[in-house]
Amino acid sequence: MSTPTSDILIIGGGVAGLTLALEVADRLSVTLVRPALDDQGASRWAQGGIAAVLSPDDDLEAHVRDTLIAGDGLCDEEAVRHTVNNGPAAIQWLIDNGVPFTPDPDPAARYPYHLTREGGHNARRIIHADDATGRAVVDTLLSKVSAHPNIKQRSDLTILNLLSDDAGQCIGARGIDIRQRYQTLLAQHIVLATGGSSGLYRHTTTPSPSSGEGMIMAAELGATLMNLEFQQFHPTCLFDPDGPAFLISEAVRGEGGHLLNEAGLRFMPDIDPRAELAPRDVVARAIDAQIQQSTLGHVWLDIQHIGEAAIRGHFPTILAHCATRGIDIIRQPIPVVPAAHYSCGGVATDYKGATNVPNLYAIGETACTGLHGANRMASNSLLECLVYARSCAHHLLMQPKAPPSGNNIAPAQPKANAVDVDTETLTTLRNAMREVMSHHVSIVRSNQSLNAAQAKLSDIEEKLNEFLGNTYGYTEGTHTHPESMRLQQSLKLAQLTVLAALGRHESRGLHYSTDWPAQQAQATVSELSLHHLTPRTMA
Repeated sequence: MSTPTSDILIIGGGVAGLTLALEVADRLSVTLVRPALDDQGASRWAQGGIAAVLSPDDDLEAHVRDTLIAGDGLCDEEAVRHTVNNGPAAIQWLIDNGVPFTPDPDPAARYPYHLTREGGHNARRIIHADDATGRAVVDTLLSKVSAHPNIKQRSDLTILNLLSDDAGQCIGARGIDIRQRYQTLLAQHIVLATGGSSGLYRHTTTPSPSSGEGMIMAAELGATLMNLEFQQFHPTCLFDPDGPAFLISEAVRGEGGHLLNEAGLRFMPDIDPRAELAPRDVVARAIDAQIQQSTLGHVWLDIQHIGEAAIRGHFPTILAHCATRGIDIIRQPIPVVPAAHYSCGGVATDYKGATNVPNLYAIGETACTGLHGANRMASNSLLECLVYARSCAHHLLMQPKAPPSGNNIAPAQPKANAVDVDTETLTTLRNAMREVMSHHVSIVRSNQSLNAAQAKLSDIEEKLNEFLGNTYGYTEGTHTHPESMRLQQSLKLAQLTVLAALGRHESRGLHYSTDWPAQQAQATVSELSLHHLTPRTMA
């Protein structure tokens, strides 16, 4: 078993992880663990763009104000201002690195790149690369990461857990390679950029979403998890039960798309004066209510009226993808449903990305910085990835390099289990977990549904432990196979999410409870750790 050492170990290769790697690699050695398949993770699938104050007709205070309103009283204003103030420099860094943002064809434009508008924003401030911004950013940054001599990429590993020393400092991570051998990676600083927890749900906006494994890895070392109950459901995911997940960008509504009910009538103007451009929680609940009243199982998103030239110019990726699914968006409306999209909660961090565990950092969707509050505003997610990755990098570059020490030796690890796992059983249990979360812990919640979710998740965990015991002689504290371990981690996060929702006796932002429809006068964050799980629910 090898124990390679680097200054920085980054787990996750989306926009946040790639940005951090590039920002520190000229002076520090970096090991970057990222999926072998580039279509995994949420960054690549981000369509709409990145919000920042770029036009001379916009201003920073307006972006701050819009973000605070969307966050429904739960944003950390200092985190909002830090993000918004550093946004323009982060975008310029991407431009300097060659990201091919869409230019504005108008010779009289006040900013050289096209800016669109999305829900919650009162100005055009979304810079984009057509309707595939995430892919353009990831491809550009990845090409530079691959060419950098000080960045070692590991795409052959599945990280299973983090490692700490006797003083409680994070010193590295343990993973398993494609040959089923355990590997230990040690570093002076460890950064989680592993994504959110949308994969806890059945219907998502990305094909291979994370299920919060990184969050639980941090919690296992004592990190605090915050605001887990605020799971954002994107209002418009393509409705096709037999096909893969596909997001219909917020920008479609930003450019004038109308939501229509079963009768073909617009319904958003009667619900909110911002109509289709209301914040996502408002739009998602409105769509969910229409679906409950109809027989279609979806609503329609219609952009025929904006014209073929505008559709082809702004939404070539959506146009092409829908065509492969038999939908011509130039001549017919798009069937859409809400789907799990973004986790506003995660590992609690400061503006440097630091957690309460020494030497452990979290950036991107894995982290909860306070920026999003109770509801993330459109296109603030990639902005957060960039700003906090750069802040974290600046902090890490200021730290003294630790000399090689014999104290940073990871404990001995067992050999990987050579027995083939029954993946069908694990898949069945994971799907059962997703059904429970989708049915009971979704857009609209109640005490009854959350208590039912709590009981059903415990039953699933008992079945998993029984399966592991019968198959491997499983006992508490041992791990037999990476997929079973990742499922255990996901179940823990699902249970903590339910606990967080049960503890919030109000409706705020993304958390709407029929038992607590009003807001509490005092807005409070929720903080949880693994200690909040009962012995029965602990693996």
